[in-house]
Amino acid sequence: MPSLPLLKTELQGLPLKRGKVRDVYDLGNQLLIVSSDRISAFDWVLPTGIPDKGRVLTQVSNFWFNTLNVPNHLLETDVEQMKLPVEVDCEALAGRSILVRKTEVVPIECVVRGYLAGSGWKEYQADGTVCGIKLPTGLQESDRLPEPIFTPATKAEMGDHDENISFEQMCDQVGVELSEELRRRSIDIYQRGVAHAESVGIMLADTKFEFGQVDGELILIDEVMTPDSSRFWPTDQYQPGRSQASFDKQYVRDWLTASDWDKNSEPPELPDEVVAGTRAKYVEACERITGADFPWK
Repeated sequence: MPSLPLLKTELQGLPLKRGKVRDVYDLGNQLLIVSSDRISAFDWVLPTGIPDKGRVLTQVSNFWFNTLNVPNHLLETDVEQMKLPVEVDCEALAGRSILVRKTEVVPIECVVRGYLAGSGWKEYQADGTVCGIKLPTGLQESDRLPEPIFTPATKAEMGDHDENISFEQMCDQVGVELSEELRRRSIDIYQRGVAHAESVGIMLADTKFEFGQVDGELILIDEVMTPDSSRFWPTDQYQPGRSQASFDKQYVRDWLTASDWDKNSEPPELPDEVVAGTRAKYVEACERITGADFPWK
C-alpha cells in the first residue's frame, strides 16, 4: 500500500534549501537531496502531494545516472551509508534521497525537444518557430521534429517562471564554448534516452537537463529524464494532430485546467482519483524505464 505523501523534511542542524520538489541539505562539500512528494503545476506547488512520487523521480534518475555512462554528481543512494545524524528517520528517506557532489551550477535549463508539444506548439501556431528556431511549415501538434532542437531557458527561483532564451543569449550569459558543449551533450543524452524509452514503449517527447562544474569538470546533476522533467507518451497511443496521453503530470494539469481555478490564486486540493491516477502513471513509467518492480507499491 502507498504511504502518505511526504510533503517536506526537517533534518535538524543541517542548512536547508527547499525547492518546488526537492529539499537540499548542505553537508559541506556534498549535498543531501531529498525528493519530496510535492507536485507543481503552472508555477504553483499544489497543496496535495502524490504518494511516493519523490521515490519515482529518484529511482528513474538513479537508473539514468548509472546507465548513461556520463560524468554526474551521484555518490550514494543507500540512506544507511550516508552517515546522517542518528535521529534521522531513514525509513522515510529511503528511496528518495541521494548524496551528491556539490557543484557550481550552470544557470541554464538545457531543454531538448524532439516533438512539437506544449508551449512549443503554441509558439509554432503563432510564428512558425519554437523558441525562435524556424521549423518547416505544415506541422501538426505532437509531430516529430526533423531533428531534436536545443531550446535553453533561464533557471527560475521557486515561484518564478523559467524564461526561454535564444542560444545567442545563452552564449552571452555563460560563454560560447560552454554553450556549445552543453548543447552537444544535452542532445546526445536525449537521443540515448529516446532509444531506451522506445524499447519499452515510451516516447520521450522532450526533457530538460541541468549541469554543474567541479574543478573545471562539467557534470550532469539534478534529475534526469523523469516524469517531472520530461514528456513521456505511450507509444501505442501516439497519434499526431492532438495532445497525447502521458505518463507525466499532464494528468494533473488537465484536471486543473478543467477546474474553475484561475491560476492566480492558491490552487485547490486534488481529488483522490486524480492523486491515485497520477501515482499510477508515475509508477508505471518508473517500472518500464528501470525494468524493475517499484518497491513501494
